[in-house]
Amino acid sequence: MDGSKRQSWGSEAADATGPAQRIIVWDLPVRVFHWVVVALIGFSWWAAEHDRLDLHKLSGYAILTLVLFRVFWGVAGSATARFSSFVRGPREILAYARHFFSREPSHWIGHNPMGALSVLGLLALLLVQTATGLCASDEDGLESGPLARLVGYDMSRMLSKVHGTTFTLIQVLVVLHVAVILFYAFYKREDLIGPMVRGSKTISREKAAAGAAPPQAPLGLALVLLIAAAAAVWAIVALLPRL
Repeated sequence: MDGSKRQSWGSEAADATGPAQRIIVWDLPVRVFHWVVVALIGFSWWAAEHDRLDLHKLSGYAILTLVLFRVFWGVAGSATARFSSFVRGPREILAYARHFFSREPSHWIGHNPMGALSVLGLLALLLVQTATGLCASDEDGLESGPLARLVGYDMSRMLSKVHGTTFTLIQVLVVLHVAVILFYAFYKREDLIGPMVRGSKTISREKAAAGAAPPQAPLGLALVLLIAAAAAVWAIVALLPRL
């Protein structure tokens, strides 16, 4: 389906004419997920560098919980959080890329097509990172993830290497993400950080009246999905090794 025929809050640029009006673009669950994951990635690195593997494991469990929650929220959450609202096909991605170096702000209400690739890439890498961490072990087998015994020593050591490589890829993606944010801020004059902090974005009143304000899912649903994600991680960590 062509992007212009989707909901206006998901795929069309905000109208630059008319009086401005602020709308909520990023709900509280998306914003909390974003900033807490940033903090936990840094904390996980610090814990590993200082041989605090007990804290490293707990941080990994927390990251996995949040990633599972974000996947759930991407299916059942608020409009701009749903994968169906921002994941695009190759044609739309290429169409957006052709205008990437235009100095005009894109004014997309949610994730633009290239930004969607960053979201999917980070979620995929974090899933691989946490999954391999559950199965990883050191050379002596003294420190290991809760599922290391289930996969065996040789596989566990291989997954440990994948764990390290994946973290390097996460670092590369984070640096690229920051570079793009700075590019948008200084070259395209578009603020991407502000809406992810305060949740709101300025669009025209005509656009808002036309239904551009994204519907928001209830916070109670977010809490239920977070509990479900935490329960899934607890089952993996505490119950699966006993099988």
